[in-house]
Amino acid sequence: MSEKGNRIGYLFVLPAILYMLALIGYPLIYNIILSFKDVNLMNMATNDSHFIGWKNYSDLFKNHVFWISLKNTFIYTIGSVFFQFLIGFLLALFFNLKFRFAPVLRGILMVSWLIPLTITALLFKFMMGDESGIINQILEALGIVHHPIEWLTNPHVALWAVIIANIWVGIPFNMILLSTGLSSLPDEVYESASLDGANAFQKFFYITVPLLRPVIMVVMILGFIYTFKVFDLVYVMTGGGPINATEVLSTYSYTLSFTQFHFSLGAAVANILFVILFIISLIYLRMIQKDEVM
Repeated sequence: MSEKGNRIGYLFVLPAILYMLALIGYPLIYNIILSFKDVNLMNMATNDSHFIGWKNYSDLFKNHVFWISLKNTFIYTIGSVFFQFLIGFLLALFFNLKFRFAPVLRGILMVSWLIPLTITALLFKFMMGDESGIINQILEALGIVHHPIEWLTNPHVALWAVIIANIWVGIPFNMILLSTGLSSLPDEVYESASLDGANAFQKFFYITVPLLRPVIMVVMILGFIYTFKVFDLVYVMTGGGPINATEVLSTYSYTLSFTQFHFSLGAAVANILFVILFIISLIYLRMIQKDEVM
């Protein structure tokens, strides 16, 4: 390509770069600077804040609520991603059979992913009501439980209630990506395996899973990143309660910034969330590079 062609290409890319710098780069840099200052409701109006170094981070590491939110974030993410992937994979295998009503059923299952997350959170909040919720009514009618489960008010159950809601949301995402990967696998490999006497389980573990490994890796990493930064689902369903039982990093950052008005501490929590996701992204890129070399 000529030098003139390169310049024209840069001009086409320039709006996207400016957009990224203005709406992502600047807020990110400002948030990092904010985390090293002492900004609260008292000194924000007078612009009397000053740099305090790593004090916000050291204060966070001494705060037990921060560690609770960090633990809850990992439990929420790992629990959600595991079951989303497992159920999504099973559904992808099911729809890969290509029976008559497969497209219709697949479209119906996509509804849970298309509904806005705030609406989903409100639906599950109503369905998981202690006595009036339909989930408790169904469980009692089937004889599974004899007393209503305190889904959103019991500190030992609330986090799992939020996880269940998020699993329902994420299943279609996993199903569609894995279905796309399954449909792209070559039929010749399976025909050769059948001629060699391989059964269904051998085909799955020795052909399907290895060939689908890049897709599985993408689904798991994207699912982890998308789930780890959750805010609206948790905030609407529980608000981080009861007694910090569902507090995650994003809701804790919001609480510090806009409820307690410790803006610098909230920025520090957001930066820790960003660093964790950045490390996960680097691991993902490293794994992709290894696959390309292989």
